[in-house]
Amino acid sequence: MKKTNILVLMSLLISLEIILTRFLAIQTPIVRIGFGFLPIAFSSILFGPIIGGITAALADILGMIIAPKGPYFPGFTISALITGIVYGIFLFQKPKSLTRISLASCIIILFINIGLNTLWVSILTGNPFFAVLPPRIIKELAMFPIQVVVIYTAWKYTGTYIEMHYLNAAKKKYSP
Repeated sequence: MKKTNILVLMSLLISLEIILTRFLAIQTPIVRIGFGFLPIAFSSILFGPIIGGITAALADILGMIIAPKGPYFPGFTISALITGIVYGIFLFQKPKSLTRISLASCIIILFINIGLNTLWVSILTGNPFFAVLPPRIIKELAMFPIQVVVIYTAWKYTGTYIEMHYLNAAKKKYSP
């Protein structure tokens, strides 16, 4: 596939992530509820763990430049990068089953969202880690089934269309 096509789709997914995370999410100092995970998952599914991670990191940095919701903290960019990598490892060129999506989401929720991001929030707010942890656990437990169903359903209805009509057409058109 041509690099231009990848850059265009990455840009679209970055823009969508910024809109879903910065403008359409519910934000408190400790918890953010939104659907910014979807474009990152799609980027990782379509292009693999490296490009998915880069897309997530760029979306975090550009989101902070366009619509900051507090001070920039590089820990969140690292978390975003790892999130894109995890989605890519579990879902790139593999079946998009509920089990695979659940495993990827579970790892991201447990280790990145509850673990790393709670640590970053604790450092930024000055609150003890275990004081910030309970509301974040509740939010992540509520978001887990939502993430799995949204990623699965969105991929089933739009991802396969993108893959068949956009990416496969580009591969055929530009193949040597």
